[in-house]
Amino acid sequence: MAELTYRQAIAAALAQEMARDERVVLLGEDVACGGVFKTTTGLRERFGPDRVWDTPISEQAIAGAAMGAAMGGLRPVAEIMFSDFYATCWDQVANEIAKVRYMTGGQVSMPLVLRGANGSGGLGFGSQHGQSAENWAMCVPGLKIASPAGPAEAFGLLAAAIRDNDPVIFFEHKALYGRKEEIGDGEQLLPLGAARTLREGGDVTLVGLSITVGTCQAAAIDLAARGIDAEVIDLRTLVPLDAATVLASVRRTGRLVVVEENPGQLGWGASVAAIAAEEAFGALRAPVTRVSGGNVPLPVAASLEAEVDVSPQRVIAAVTALLGQAT
Repeated sequence: MAELTYRQAIAAALAQEMARDERVVLLGEDVACGGVFKTTTGLRERFGPDRVWDTPISEQAIAGAAMGAAMGGLRPVAEIMFSDFYATCWDQVANEIAKVRYMTGGQVSMPLVLRGANGSGGLGFGSQHGQSAENWAMCVPGLKIASPAGPAEAFGLLAAAIRDNDPVIFFEHKALYGRKEEIGDGEQLLPLGAARTLREGGDVTLVGLSITVGTCQAAAIDLAARGIDAEVIDLRTLVPLDAATVLASVRRTGRLVVVEENPGQLGWGASVAAIAAEEAFGALRAPVTRVSGGNVPLPVAASLEAEVDVSPQRVIAAVTALLGQAT
């Protein structure tokens, strides 16, 4: 067992897969010197300049080079430093990378990972560096999406993403990079599309992703002190989406609260809520409730960001309202 931070787990997963498969290469801005978030530290020294490539400051160039490398038989992992910057290379991602396998009738696969920092988490990065962009990718057929909530998930899910033959968008939450966790020895691998239940409960189901998993856990502890038994589910991936785990929980608890950092307008929580309403309507004892970020550009000021962002208090209020109790 070893205690790793979230950022160290990312680097360890990259190292594990680069050692396992010489086709895995890493590219992006400043990745050779460890990257701005220190998630690629030591990889250039270990694997050399032929496999760890610094790129120009151009997300279009990074995504395009990764696409070409994947088509040529490599398994590239490309870093898009902030997920906000997908806006500058979205044509390559949504219209090219996501569609190559389909448009070639399966003759050309696209085994690549696009990874980088996502979300706000109260860090004050503002409107152009603090967005949660999972929703941008979720609506594009052909892309898989993973967003880990802790170091163990970061390690295992990134390894699985690198081995996958389809393109995976891997969202790492910048507020989680310093979080520590014990991780087992040996190869780490977690399947894409398998949610995990962190806490069992009978009164309400709380569904989170990435940083909001911790938000749900904190809320569940407070709710337990009030006599409310909350079940907490970490989706881990949005595509594939493990709807079966969510539906099984909802059928036991009869109530669902979906907690996402994205703006609520067309958020991934809306998809989860719709699935629950369509497939478990008879089991619901109350309307599905969503707790989400605000539909506004993300503020820089801490007091304003706190108003926009999700919190355990907002989750607790949502649950107690469902149960007809005063907060």
